[in-house]
Amino acid sequence: MDSDRSRTDPAALARRALALAAALDPAAGRAIVGIAGSPGSGKTTLAHAVVAAANEQAGAAVTAYLPMDGFHLSDATLEALGRSERKGAIDTFDGWGFVALLERVRTERDHTVYAPAFDRAVGEPIAGSIAIGPEVRLVVAEGNYLLAAAEPWARIRSLLAESWFVATPEEERLRRLVERHVRHGRTPEAARAWATDVDGANALLIEPTAAIAALVVDGGLPVAAA
Repeated sequence: MDSDRSRTDPAALARRALALAAALDPAAGRAIVGIAGSPGSGKTTLAHAVVAAANEQAGAAVTAYLPMDGFHLSDATLEALGRSERKGAIDTFDGWGFVALLERVRTERDHTVYAPAFDRAVGEPIAGSIAIGPEVRLVVAEGNYLLAAAEPWARIRSLLAESWFVATPEEERLRRLVERHVRHGRTPEAARAWATDVDGANALLIEPTAAIAALVVDGGLPVAAA
């Protein structure tokens, strides 16, 4: 693991990712860089910045963004399973579906692969929102559990060209999460409770996976919660 946590420059990270894609045998499919991190670490912001920088450097839209959050189970399903009060936990996602999509994205290059996104305004995944076309040769995937050891998440590592972990101090993550939850309709008290009890419990599982990542990126910058 590269533990230089000072390297947060999206342009430098984009060059690193594009080099991974260039070094990959085309017969092996697309290169996927996976960005993991706890809630509020800034991984979504970083992923978008890296995609934008990579496309600017390439002079074409050769890099696509792919969020794990598109595989949130629907609120109706969570209610039926009795898991609504801990939405965001590892068993509130369709892990098998996410792994299957990563396998498709990696190998299927002769047609567009559609992926779901997550709409925070409604709190639900939206099917077919992301189009990954044949011209895309690098995908930046991000999510909490990309490096988790449990099945099926453990299968993700073998699909990645490289894994990165966004490490952010707990106090900063909590501040960002409270702001985000308030922005989406919770009272400040409810927002802090959710950030501490639900997001915090998830972080206990996620933070140790930093040891698996090839690169640890410092996420303690003033960015939106991710």
